[in-house]
Amino acid sequence: MSEPQAAATSAADVTCELADGIATLTLNRPQRFNTLTSEVIAALSEHLAALAASSEARVVILASTGKAFSTGHDLKEMNANRDENFYRRLLADCSKMMQAIVALPQPVIAQVQGIATAAGCQLVASCDLAVAAGSARFATNGIQNGLYCATPAVALSRVVPRKHALEMLLTGDFIDAARAAEIGLVNHVVADDALVAETRALAARIAEKSQFALRLGKASFYRQANQGLDGAYRGASEDLVCNLLSADGQEGIDAFIEKRKPTWQDR
Repeated sequence: MSEPQAAATSAADVTCELADGIATLTLNRPQRFNTLTSEVIAALSEHLAALAASSEARVVILASTGKAFSTGHDLKEMNANRDENFYRRLLADCSKMMQAIVALPQPVIAQVQGIATAAGCQLVASCDLAVAAGSARFATNGIQNGLYCATPAVALSRVVPRKHALEMLLTGDFIDAARAAEIGLVNHVVADDALVAETRALAARIAEKSQFALRLGKASFYRQANQGLDGAYRGASEDLVCNLLSADGQEGIDAFIEKRKPTWQDR
């Protein structure tokens, strides 16, 4: 699998740039509110596969251009393909793409501006972390069109308490960025003009850590979250032993004792 390109053409639906260990995936269909068409889902999936194989990308930012982060599936595309097989294939591909974000070795940070609705809100919930502009708004508003957001509910219900998730899903009402932070959908709310800088600063703080520990840690977190308490502790203990015995783990301990900055193997 080739490394992500350092530069990308602005005409592409999804672009990928890599600099200083931070890969930025950008949804680039502002005129269509960055809807998740079958082509966009395929492009995202291809980029995620390349990033998973990359040793250069330490953190991934998922961003977008225009007035919307993403308004979810493209209803015009779905209307033009009123076919059960198309619907099943589209949703299966989208579900695999969302799961690929969770499975990606690197932490993924959503950089959210404008509105994130339906599967666009699902995209935010699927990322490991999220930074939102103060003017950003969120909704699982399919119910307004007679469509319960069943697949967005999977990601939403795993990061937001059930009653808050169900209120969003059953009313379709928008919530602002401050409310999204209150219920755990996003980590930070920042001024609109500081969104890019603040998101990149967060990414940079993570990128300077041991890549071995970051990748082990993300995988360990999601694995234990899906286990019972006893199994979670057993698995997490094994992960920590692996981390302690790794080159970076040993270097981190030595650096702490010797009161110096560690030098990671992967840098």
